[in-house]
Amino acid sequence: MAALGHTFPFYAGPKPTFPMDTTSATIIMIFLTALVTFIVILPGIRGKTRLFWLLRVVTGLFIGAAILAVNFSSEWSVGQVSTNTSYKAFSSAWISADIGLQVGLGGVNITLTGTPVQQLNETINYNEEFTWRLGENYAEEYTKAMEKGLPDPVLYLAEKFTPRSPCGLYRQYHLAGHYASAMLWVAFLCWLLANVMLSMPVLVYGGYMLLATGIFQLLALLFFSMATSLTPPCPLHLGASVLHTHHGPAFWITLTTGLLCVLLGLAMVVAHRMQPHRLKAFFNQSVDEDPMLEWSPEEGGLLSPRYRSVADSPEPQDIPLSEASSTKAYCKEAHPEDPDCAL
Repeated sequence: MAALGHTFPFYAGPKPTFPMDTTSATIIMIFLTALVTFIVILPGIRGKTRLFWLLRVVTGLFIGAAILAVNFSSEWSVGQVSTNTSYKAFSSAWISADIGLQVGLGGVNITLTGTPVQQLNETINYNEEFTWRLGENYAEEYTKAMEKGLPDPVLYLAEKFTPRSPCGLYRQYHLAGHYASAMLWVAFLCWLLANVMLSMPVLVYGGYMLLATGIFQLLALLFFSMATSLTPPCPLHLGASVLHTHHGPAFWITLTTGLLCVLLGLAMVVAHRMQPHRLKAFFNQSVDEDPMLEWSPEEGGLLSPRYRSVADSPEPQDIPLSEASSTKAYCKEAHPEDPDCAL
């Protein structure tokens, strides 16, 4: 074994790692591309409308990108510990490493980084993902990880989330991720509808959909928090240390975005009731008043016209008949049986 550099031949080498989640990176790049596209056409907008338009675009793209990114993020519950632990099975060698655990809505991600990275003539830098989304079998992925001969700390943490583990973490986080992800998809749909309605003269309903977007994000947080607190915490012993988890960046980003959507939705509804003209000016919408209609914000704005009363209507005008028409009418009235009058 010494000739092989203390590396067992049936162990696979460490998998190359990417500095961040590729799915989140793709989502961020798509929304950044859309933002750059809008900024390019920004000089064509004049006056204060340019600032209002830029503010709406940046806020809307941030909300949409945040909802999608946190749905695929693996940092809803995170934990990290530095410890000395055994490296691999059938070996008495110990290593000093930083071990990280990230739990998302669709699985767990486990990292193992040596301190220093080069130990035992190896590069100790692992980043392994185990998923339980629809169509994925967590137990099968764990079995394949054992066959690959991954390091002991990775297999130990992955085993805690298997369906047969007495800790019950699989049922706990799987249930939480399922309902939280469903709420986030509904929130994303509400965000799409809000953008469509805000581009039309139905601003109050766009505010309602923005309010619904925030509510569904907060419901996702509620489901995740309740499901993860149903069972007592399972101790995760790694060497002489214990790994503790806490809410991660995805959880707090969702909370921030949800509260932002709720506040913006409430602000739009209040502005529609009190200052509808300023709200329309912010969204660059102007409505030509119809002389026959009087628009009432209390009755739904543009969708509920309130007609003028009879007292406010203009007086009917008498239209004089022509001389020929008057003669013909008199002839029919005085001599109804005359054939000439009939013509």
